[in-house]
Amino acid sequence: GESPPAYQTLLLDCMIGDATLFTRSDEVEVAWQVIDPLLQYFEEHPVSSLPQYEAGSWGPAEADQLLEKAGTKWR
Repeated sequence: GESPPAYQTLLLDCMIGDATLFTRSDEVEVAWQVIDPLLQYFEEHPVSSLPQYEAGSWGPAEADQLLEKAGTKWR
């Protein structure tokens, strides 16, 4: 959960009107203009599987295979 110091900082920022760490409403609207079509696409075209890989690795083998088809590499 949220730590007490972070919550206290949030409350203090609200009280003094410091909006530095808050997202502006126009930024939120633009973000949803990007996300909504993606969510709709995935609802209409569900994926059959998602490649899995270990955290800290270079990613799934499928990514390397895709790049090999294009004649390139990550590194």
